[in-house]
Amino acid sequence: LAADSWRNLIEHIGLLYQEYRDKSTREEIETRRLQDSQTEPEENSASEETTSETEAASTPESKAAPQISLLRNSTSRFNLWQDLPEIRSSGVLSILQPDEIKLQEAMFELVTSEASYYKSLNLLVSHFMENERLKKILHQSEAHILFSNVLDVMAVSERFLLDLEQRVEENIVISDVCDIVHQHTVNHFSVYITYVSNQTYQERAYKQLLQDKPAFREVISQLELDPKCKGLSFSSFLILPFQRITRLKLLVQNILKKVEEKSERESTALDAHKELETVVKACNEGVRKMSRTEQMISIQKKLEFKIKSVPIISHSRWLLKQGELQQMNGPKTSRTLRTKKLFREIYLFLFNDLLVICRQIPGDKYQVFDSAPRGLLRVEELEDQGQSLANVFILRLLENADDREVSYMLKASSQSEMKRWMISLAPNRRTKFVSFTSRLVDCPQIQCVHPYMAQEPDELSLELADVLNILDKTDDGWIFGERLHDQERGWFPSSMGEEILNPKIRAQNLKECFRVHKSDDSQRRKLGSRNRQ
Repeated sequence: LAADSWRNLIEHIGLLYQEYRDKSTREEIETRRLQDSQTEPEENSASEETTSETEAASTPESKAAPQISLLRNSTSRFNLWQDLPEIRSSGVLSILQPDEIKLQEAMFELVTSEASYYKSLNLLVSHFMENERLKKILHQSEAHILFSNVLDVMAVSERFLLDLEQRVEENIVISDVCDIVHQHTVNHFSVYITYVSNQTYQERAYKQLLQDKPAFREVISQLELDPKCKGLSFSSFLILPFQRITRLKLLVQNILKKVEEKSERESTALDAHKELETVVKACNEGVRKMSRTEQMISIQKKLEFKIKSVPIISHSRWLLKQGELQQMNGPKTSRTLRTKKLFREIYLFLFNDLLVICRQIPGDKYQVFDSAPRGLLRVEELEDQGQSLANVFILRLLENADDREVSYMLKASSQSEMKRWMISLAPNRRTKFVSFTSRLVDCPQIQCVHPYMAQEPDELSLELADVLNILDKTDDGWIFGERLHDQERGWFPSSMGEEILNPKIRAQNLKECFRVHKSDDSQRRKLGSRNRQ
């Protein structure tokens, strides 16, 4: 496409990226609900079509040939590849197999969503960042923290989109897009790591500016009310790059599930997915590193050692869980006592490699009286001990600060809190249900229908339409899950999701997951072989 033609195309895009993302994930949820409700084999095999595809086939409006634009007007959803006038008039739909049409739609969605994303980025820069009133209010350093390297991110998106558009223009049937994704991820997407790593400072600066500068607050509110923003907040534009790089990985996964096995396109998709996963992990690590360093410094200041001091701050150490538990007093033979003095409060700081056991003392300080490497911890649940000993478990330190083996009998405030501590303290302990990595034929699964932001280090933030294996659950409404697309684990409220009841859909989800991560598996096997040698 000529530059003018391409820019004209961008101008005609109806949806901002936030609208696309919301619409797309909700369609995904509804599709799974539909699949889950179907029990007949014939229905299950046919139910792989997306909601968009089934709607396109049944709605007269969706069959109307659109004008030249990747997206329709702002009130409707994306065009499908098969809705494009060139595709309908070519007769290619009667030649291609249904699976190939689904693959074309998956590749086309990657292109159109990038166009929508670029439109939103462009609005962040032109409408907010380059606003003259805002420029006068913000100091140069404040503007730098707030907008970071967004101009670099937008330039990378523009270059990426141009290459994608050029590929779409080459042939009415798209040959591939994952080779372009791979090339740009390797050569250009490092700008995302820089932007996302700044997120902690960005959020803090934004809150501070809203609090300290009434003029900033007023201008942002006025800019948000502009019809261009479609009711979306300034902060929703700031988080676009992180949302996009994560979504791009999922779009490549969707393509990967549809390409023919052992084909060149599968190989290309696997390569693109692997590189995207590296970038996403670096983004996540960048965000965590900023917040972890500050947290470790804060904890170090609060600790006073009754035993030999242990250096807390380390580049390779981070907090997994902290909190209060009740320690049982006296020897184990006194377990049958029913007195209020049976337990006393202790406080635990659990790091990825170390446990520190304390008692809280005045002045928001903690006196450390024992510690142990995390790898030398064992836990055991006590069952049927009566109400006063409910939610009690044994924590064994195989080698404590005095180089001895000791046991603590600990009581949690609830069943979920007990299970959360036990899984955090001994991560290799078998859970109620088995992880998907065990290649289990079936496992309980849940689909996220409400987004959730983690409140504690052992919790998992959820996005709409995430699918997770259920590893454990409690009677008081918590689930320990493993997300299929990235194997991240953590706790979340059961009210955030809906269980997937159809075993065929669960099996299909696992099969797709194994396929997406098979390159990771082969690498792990090679590494294991080298280690054994």
